[in-house]
Amino acid sequence: MKAITYRTYGSPDVLEYGDVPEPKLGADAVLVKVKAASVNPVDWKIQAGYLDSLMVAVFPVIPGWDVAGVVERVGVGVTEFAPGDEVIGYVREDMVGRGTFAEYVAAPVRTLARKPAALTFEEAAGLPLAGLTAYQALTRALEIKPGDTVLVHAAAGGVGSLAVQIATALGARVIGTASARNHDYLRALGVEPVAYGEGLADRVRTLAPRGVDAVLDLVGGDALQLSPGLLAEGGRLASIADGAVLALGGHYVFVRPDTADLTALADLADSGRLRVEVAATFPLEKAADAQRLNAEGHTRGKIVVTIA
Repeated sequence: MKAITYRTYGSPDVLEYGDVPEPKLGADAVLVKVKAASVNPVDWKIQAGYLDSLMVAVFPVIPGWDVAGVVERVGVGVTEFAPGDEVIGYVREDMVGRGTFAEYVAAPVRTLARKPAALTFEEAAGLPLAGLTAYQALTRALEIKPGDTVLVHAAAGGVGSLAVQIATALGARVIGTASARNHDYLRALGVEPVAYGEGLADRVRTLAPRGVDAVLDLVGGDALQLSPGLLAEGGRLASIADGAVLALGGHYVFVRPDTADLTALADLADSGRLRVEVAATFPLEKAADAQRLNAEGHTRGKIVVTIA
C-alpha cells in the first residue's frame, strides 16, 4: 500500500511517500480503507522528536492519528463493525508506528465510532482528535453545564472551533478570543468574539463583569496566565497547551481515545449542532506541505490529507 513514512526524527523534509506492507490485523481491530486523515500539531511534534521521552517510536513511522474511512475487514474478536461500515477514529496506540497517513490502517475498535452521516469524509477526518480534546476538556475537566459562561482562548482554531460549538450545545454562553479576521466566523458559530493582544482582560471583563465560570486555554503562555483573574468565584480552568495550568489550580488535559465520546460528537454533527471547518486539503503524497501549513499556526479549522 502507499503511505507516508519517516525513518528518523526531523522536519517535514524527512517524510517519504512510497510503498509499505499492509498492516497486520489484530483480533480486536479492523482494517480501515482510509478516505481522509487530518493533520494535528502533535503529528509534527512527535516527528521532530519532542515527545520521545513519552512515546516509543517504531521506525519507519507512519504519522497521523485521525481517520475517516470504510471498514475493509474485521479481526476475529470484533462484533462492533462489519465490512462496508463508514467509521471515524482517533487511532492512538501505546507506540507510534502505524498511523493513518496511508491507504489502510489497522485500528483497534476502542479508537473508532461510526462516521456521522452529515459530514463528508474530509470533514469527518477533522473531528476525532480535536473534537475529543474539546469534548473531554469541557465535559470532564471543566464540567460545563447549562447557563455557564465559558471563555475559549484560540476559539477559531482546529480545537477551538469545535470547543465553542460543543460548549454551546451544552447550554453555555461562549466568549472566544481570536484575531479580528475570524470574528465574523465566530459570530456565525454563536460566539461573542474578543481580540487578542493588549487589553484582552478588560475586553473580557466588559462582556462578563462578574467573571466567567470556566476558561479553556488552547494556547498557553500569556493567555493562560491572565485567565485566573477572569474567573468568577468557584470558576474552573483547564489547558491543553501548558502544564503551568496545574500551578494555577487548573486541569491539564491530554486527550485519549474513547468510543462513547466520539459517538457523542458524531451525534452532535448529525443533529446539526457541530460542523467541521476544513481549511485546506492535500493529496497523500503532499503530506509534507500539509504539515508545513499546520505548523504555521494561522489556519482556521482543520487541514486534511485525502487518499484516493
